[in-house]
Order: sequence, then structure tokens, then C-alpha cells
Amino acid sequence: MLTHAEYVDHLLHNFAPPLLPSFLPMFRVTRQIDFCYGHRLLNYDGKCKYLHGHNGRAIITLEGEKLDERGMVLDFTDIKRVVSHWIDTNLDHRMLLHREDPLVSVLLEHGEPLYLMDENPTAENIAKLIYDITEKSGFPILECHLWETPELETHLADRHLAREVGSRRRG
Repeated sequence: MLTHAEYVDHLLHNFAPPLLPSFLPMFRVTRQIDFCYGHRLLNYDGKCKYLHGHNGRAIITLEGEKLDERGMVLDFTDIKRVVSHWIDTNLDHRMLLHREDPLVSVLLEHGEPLYLMDENPTAENIAKLIYDITEKSGFPILECHLWETPELETHLADRHLAREVGSRRRG
């Protein structure tokens, strides 16, 4: 008859998944990008169905197992040059609308700067847009947070690890 300790030891050695051979360090860098935008939500019954604006904050985190020859995951200047520049050029001080929004033609007629999306311009879809742009730029993105206000945030995590869209929003 096995003692409890012997039984636990037997289970751990015979049925537990193999342990990683060694600790694998992961280095992370994070950049915060502030921008102002307006939007409205289609098919939504609440205040957000009206044109309104936000002082948004995107926080992107990049991850790598190794540092480059400079001792960096990625140079913060590269993130600014690519991702911050894209946000400044395409989203900052623009109205983000679904391309089928009936107000698009009126706003374009009046020279308003727009960024048209294939999806409803929710915080989740804006976070996904920034995540995708960062990933397509070749950066090893782990996650993107988008804060619509200091109290309202959505989060998109690495799709390969745990495709997670969690949010604390709309109050």
C-alpha cells in the first residue's frame, strides 16, 4: 500500500505533463499613444448612437524571447515612427464611421475628415484595427488596450495564445 506522499509522487511522475526544460524569459515593451476621435455606433440603442468624441489612449505591448544586438526587443522610436504615425495620420481628429453609415456622404460633402471601417466603430473594433496594423507592420504584438475614457477600456490579446476580447465599457 502506498502512502499519500508516494501516491502523489507516482501521479506526478507518470501522469503530469512534462515541465519546460528551463525558464524561458519573455521581454515586453509597451507604448502609450493618445489620440482624439469621434464616432457613433449603428444598430445601438443608447447614447453612443449619436455622433460624439473621445480622448482615446491606445496601449500596445510587444513581446520577444530575445533581445537584438542593441539589447532591445524593439526600439521605441520604431514603434513611434510606424504605429503612432499611422494613428496620427488615420485616426487622430477624425470621425470613425462604418462605411455604410448614412452620414458618410454628408460629412464628406462638408470636408470632414473620416476613417471608414467595415465594422461598427466600437472600442473593440478600434482596438482590433490598431492590433492588426501593428501586427501587419511586423511588430511582435502581444496585446492592445484601448481606453475610450479613463473609466472605459477594451483589451485584445495575442490571438495565438488566447484570443481574448474583454472589456469594461458602456455605462
